[in-house]
Amino acid sequence: MNEHQMLGYIPDNTIIHRLNGTTKLLFLILLSIACMTTYDTRFLIFMTILSLILFRLSNIKWHQISFVVKFIFVFSLLNIIAVYLFAPEYGVELYHSRTVIFQGVGRFTLTQEQLFYEFNLVLKYFCTIPLVLIFLLTTNPSEFSSSLNRIGVSYKISYAVALAIRYIPDIQEDFINISLAQQARGFEMSKKGKLFQRLKGTAQIVFPLIFSSLDRIETISTAMELRRFGEKKKRTWYAQRPFHRADFLVMSLAVLLTVISFALFKVNGGRFYNPFV
Repeated sequence: MNEHQMLGYIPDNTIIHRLNGTTKLLFLILLSIACMTTYDTRFLIFMTILSLILFRLSNIKWHQISFVVKFIFVFSLLNIIAVYLFAPEYGVELYHSRTVIFQGVGRFTLTQEQLFYEFNLVLKYFCTIPLVLIFLLTTNPSEFSSSLNRIGVSYKISYAVALAIRYIPDIQEDFINISLAQQARGFEMSKKGKLFQRLKGTAQIVFPLIFSSLDRIETISTAMELRRFGEKKKRTWYAQRPFHRADFLVMSLAVLLTVISFALFKVNGGRFYNPFV
């Protein structure tokens, strides 16, 4: 795994890496549900801090996720802007209050309620995205597939997901090697080149790469069929880990936080925490 690694498993010996794959999967699912369903700002801030602490403990380096984070940031920003453009008064409707900060043109008025609502949306990204990245970069794909099978997913689907995750670094490595070869021939594709030129060069690489990937998929599929994959209803897993005390503590924490998230519905009289009342 080199400095261009993207969403690939990175072996390490941190406390996060040592957790069972099933534990990490259930932790991710439960806390994603908790963060996505609630709009209690206090809970979301707490979860953001917890996610960033876990991210720090996982020892993930910035260069390993920089491309993905930048990509997510751009689309998250577009989503926040789109929310305001299509519903600039949605926060006013939710919190039954209207405190104008800036009187704009027509219906585009900036209010504290709208800003507060969109602040909660941003917190949701900070809650869940680090958890997803932690899971993908600290969980062995084979252990991930065994985790899916352990919670009831068909082992055929589990294995397909694991293969897809394993294949992402390979595709990226091929892309980088082709890109470097193109640059060695005088076709500038680095940051020094013009944007249109870089997009054109990327398109010239991506399409052949897709077709070569399809050939690889056919090869893998044939090899698995020859080994009678899918013949039995169940299978054993070489990468499956036993549960330890830390796993039970982490799962208990996930359940507790999820229960707290839903308990806040009753405290707030709904999904939304309203500081404007």
